Amino acid sequence: MSSGTQVGSKFDVASLFARKSKTIVMGVINVTPDSFSDGGRYLATSDAVQQALRLEAEGADVIDIGGESSRPGSEPVSEQEELERILPVVEQLTGKLAIPVSIDTWKAPVAAAALAAGCAIVNDITALEGDPEMASVIAEHRAGAILMHKRGTPKEMQLNTEYGNLIEEVDGYLAAAAARAIAAGVAKERIMLDPGIGFGKDVEGNLELVKAVGRFARSGYPILIGASRKGFIGKITGATVENRVAGSVAVAVAAVLYGAVAVRVHDVAATRQAVDIAVRLRLED
Repeated sequence: MSSGTQVGSKFDVASLFARKSKTIVMGVINVTPDSFSDGGRYLATSDAVQQALRLEAEGADVIDIGGESSRPGSEPVSEQEELERILPVVEQLTGKLAIPVSIDTWKAPVAAAALAAGCAIVNDITALEGDPEMASVIAEHRAGAILMHKRGTPKEMQLNTEYGNLIEEVDGYLAAAAARAIAAGVAKERIMLDPGIGFGKDVEGNLELVKAVGRFARSGYPILIGASRKGFIGKITGATVENRVAGSVAVAVAAVLYGAVAVRVHDVAATRQAVDIAVRLRLED
């Protein structure tokens, strides 16, 4: 995949990932017809661009753009289709945003094209296991890497949510993922880890992961929690997807209090206010 020429984003991802005094809020935009929460809303490039600008104005620190749904039961899409969905959005946002854009993909060619078009971070739900070229693409572009734990593919990951020891397994998996990235040339300070809320876990497992953020953070890597509007919130509260803002904010606050550096959310304005308070309470403890 290498062109032999190293390139890098204008954004200082390492400094962003190292920030602890203010929680990193990652605003989600899915350029897909079938994502569980906003699927179909931002298929039009102009709609996605306007939403990105809106989320930045609401206080997002990163915009995370995805062109393939990873909801439970979802089917993968082709590399070409994913590129056709995300590239026009990334290209139009270049120069318009004062914050970095992350590409949510596990495919190295998609990541390479997005990084070349202006993205600064790759959010890989397979933690570099889905495509053997991904680590080298991230290293070549000096990009940030968000590495997530999941078990199985999105289509079948919720069929088995039993673990011998969930926290130990996730902790070990994430440590191995970070080691793979570093071995491929990704700088340690550009790596963030995500325990994978909702990816092969049941309600109790998701709650365990949030409460274990401090344990995961002992690795020395910043921890991201992405629980926004997910099914376990609905199972606990009975709320439909569009009515899970309060539950999602509650999980984000808890994650920050336990030590999360970043949260990935759909509802940026509400989350921004809440985590700004939460991080002050955590730091003053």
